[in-house]
Amino acid sequence: MPTLGLIHNSPMLAAVFNEIAARVMPDDVKLLHFVDESTIKNTIAAGYLQKSTMRQVIRLVGSAFDAGCDVAMVTCSSIGRAVDMAAELYDQPVLRVDRAMADKAIATGRRIGVVATLPTTLGPTAELIRRVAMEQGRDIEIVEHLCEGAFDAVMAGDGATHDRIVGEGLTRGMEGVDAIVLAQASMARVVASLPEGAVQAPVYSSPELGMQRAAEVLAGLKAREAGR
Repeated sequence: MPTLGLIHNSPMLAAVFNEIAARVMPDDVKLLHFVDESTIKNTIAAGYLQKSTMRQVIRLVGSAFDAGCDVAMVTCSSIGRAVDMAAELYDQPVLRVDRAMADKAIATGRRIGVVATLPTTLGPTAELIRRVAMEQGRDIEIVEHLCEGAFDAVMAGDGATHDRIVGEGLTRGMEGVDAIVLAQASMARVVASLPEGAVQAPVYSSPELGMQRAAEVLAGLKAREAGR
């Protein structure tokens, strides 16, 4: 049975990815969830991705493979650099949840907006888009927007303030862009709540696109195995 290991920084994400898997994954794919909240909490506290957290991410990826996973995908964008390192250390596929989102945005247009509620996520997401564009020989411009105060509001239980700040970022902060990338998947529900036409550009979020990419990778492994 093909097995996908999902490495999360919050236990709440397991249900989110189970729901997406039910729509985009073949019935024979098995999911295993691995959760370690320290990876994001330590990154936020430090303000950057520490070496100790990088080592922990690499260990988590190894644990997924030790548990029998064929592919591992890390669902947090803030620790993407550690995922890239893990991909070089293991023979099995190691995926970033936001890579497919970056590919999609770059294919859509030249001026790409990146919206985040945390600087520790904004920077790595913008860096990924720049790197992917360079790999593909694309000339792009990135417009970064940090929704200041939104993260603190949602952590304090004030979802309405979070949604208002993010909504303003998606509308006024993203005028004139060709595509919008959500650095955090939690912002996707704000897009759905805005009036039709309020956001002028296509908006891309990582979980759905990431899971579609994981399904493609698993299908490729299965095909190669069948061809042996």
